[in-house]
Amino acid sequence: MIYNKPALDYQQIILQLKNRGIKFHNEQAASSTLKCVSYFRIASYLRYFESNHQSHTYKSNTFFEDALYLYNFDKELRQLLFYAIQSIEIAFRSKIIHHISLKHGSFWLLDSTLCKDLNLFTDNLQTIIREVKRSKEDFIQDYFTNYNHPCIPPTWKTLEVTSFGTLSKLYTNLSDNKIKKIIAREFNLPQHSILESWIKSIVLLRNCIAHHARTWNRRFSLSPQVQTLKLRGLWIQQHNHLNYKLYNILCCIIYLLDTIEPNHDLRSQLYKLFVKYPNINLHAMGFPFSWKNEIFWSTNIQLNNK
Repeated sequence: MIYNKPALDYQQIILQLKNRGIKFHNEQAASSTLKCVSYFRIASYLRYFESNHQSHTYKSNTFFEDALYLYNFDKELRQLLFYAIQSIEIAFRSKIIHHISLKHGSFWLLDSTLCKDLNLFTDNLQTIIREVKRSKEDFIQDYFTNYNHPCIPPTWKTLEVTSFGTLSKLYTNLSDNKIKKIIAREFNLPQHSILESWIKSIVLLRNCIAHHARTWNRRFSLSPQVQTLKLRGLWIQQHNHLNYKLYNILCCIIYLLDTIEPNHDLRSQLYKLFVKYPNINLHAMGFPFSWKNEIFWSTNIQLNNK
């Protein structure tokens, strides 16, 4: 089939939504919103209210502002998560630089014998070279001003300008499991395979946040390993079977922060957000019905029983 639908102006979008069953508390305000937030960004939240996904018709008494409520909640949630993930990424970067460089030298990134998969090694190295060449950081420029070999700066410089996703791939492909386990233990995790799983899921979430994509009610393509884990730190007792939802990734983030920044306030900040938006369906993010009863969630904050 050939796509032949025309572009619509703001009033035409509003009229189309009304024809599909959407109501408006304030059409003028809705039009102003659409000037700053594109329709299809809001449409991903409107989809939750559809009674028929094929015809895009909506449940009775659905308001445009209901989707905006979800959008605004999700926007604030992403801000909290981005700040938290930043701390995890920086700590992960620091530990990789420190431990692997001390054992395998300044340029271990160029040593293919340290990798499990040669094709992934080649892909990673090509990505790193591109990321280094794009960098305008003074410490990168200084290296190329003074040296022409090796082709990239030492690891402690190079990995400061590589992406979180590249870091995750480097750690996963490293063949030295002893070093990987040391790094995992510094995050209070017993095995490197658990850290690999968690970091991959967090990278995926971080990429969604970086593109301002919806996190509420999202089905993530990667799930962190959380079932039957016996961890030394405070951990959840009830595991949600909806592994593809946000809840499990969120628990992983908090667990890692407990090690990196023991005085962090992400739990309390999340709870304040939930209080601010009391009509949000937390179960759509994978939260179990009894999540408030978990010691993992109640530590250092006061939770009510509403």
